Order: sequence, then C-alpha cells, then structure tokens
Amino acid sequence: MQVPRAGEQVAAGGARRIELLPHCSLTPAQARSFFGLVAITSLTVAAFFVAAGYWPVLPFAGLELALLAFALGSSLRRRHHTQTVEIDEATVVVTTRGPAGEQKTQFSRHWARVTLHGPQGWRPGRLLIESHGRACEIGAFLTEEERRSLGRRLAALVGRTNETPAIGRA
Repeated sequence: MQVPRAGEQVAAGGARRIELLPHCSLTPAQARSFFGLVAITSLTVAAFFVAAGYWPVLPFAGLELALLAFALGSSLRRRHHTQTVEIDEATVVVTTRGPAGEQKTQFSRHWARVTLHGPQGWRPGRLLIESHGRACEIGAFLTEEERRSLGRRLAALVGRTNETPAIGRA
C-alpha cells in the first residue's frame, strides 16, 4: 500500500504538508463489543469446566481476558498518535503528537537528508530525517511498504544534503 496522496496537502507558497496516522481498525464502541463477545464466550466455556470440577481453568480465562483488554487498550491509545511533516523552501518541520504531548523538530532543508534503514531480523525498518547529528524518526507505525513509499516521496521533496530542489517540482 502506498502513502495516499490525500495525506499530502499543498499550502500557500507551495509548501508541502504530509499527515501520518496509524491504522486503527476498531472504534472504542467496536472494541467494547468485541471484548464483551470474547468475554462471554470464554467465561461460558470456563463455567462448563468449573462445573465439571476443573476450577483451575477459571484463572487462566481471567488472565486471557486481562491480556486481551490490555492489547485492545494499547491499540485504542495508539489512535491519538499522529505525525505531520511540513516542508517549505527553507525548513523541514516534523510535529509528533501523542498522549504525552506534542514535540516539534525542525531541520534546515538545505542540510537535511532522508535515510531509510531496512528491517533487520525482527526489528522493523526506520525512516529518518537527519541533519547535523540530529535525527527524527518518521512513521514508525507504518508498514514496510508504506515506509518505503513515504521515504521516496520525502527524498524527492527534501533532496539530498547540500541540494535543495524546487518544492513545486517534487
């Protein structure tokens, strides 16, 4: 899947703005419904085993439901994490918003470079904007294919170190 053009906007003066959002397949209401359905099914099966005298099944069913609740909660919290990359003639500004707040990182476009590191073993790849010893990771929540597509788009917009392409051509 490629990074959709809908996520890229052209602002006044030709500046580019790319908005990145994580994939979140469930709304809070859907997550509650899913958890309720799984809980009823799991506890019903556990109740049959408890009635047959196999009471140790009940703590494992509770543990299973606790882990599912934790996973669903983590997924729902991730919905609030966004990244915005704004590129104009002089600067590249990366704004990361999450539950902990907002963080802005600014680079001089002339000296910035886009670096894509491929996946290594179990670790996913990393897309970085780097300049003068500083780096900012972009799209950690994207798939590898989306990250590569975004990396190509950002490289075209930012250019290489010491090269600043016209923003309208990229």
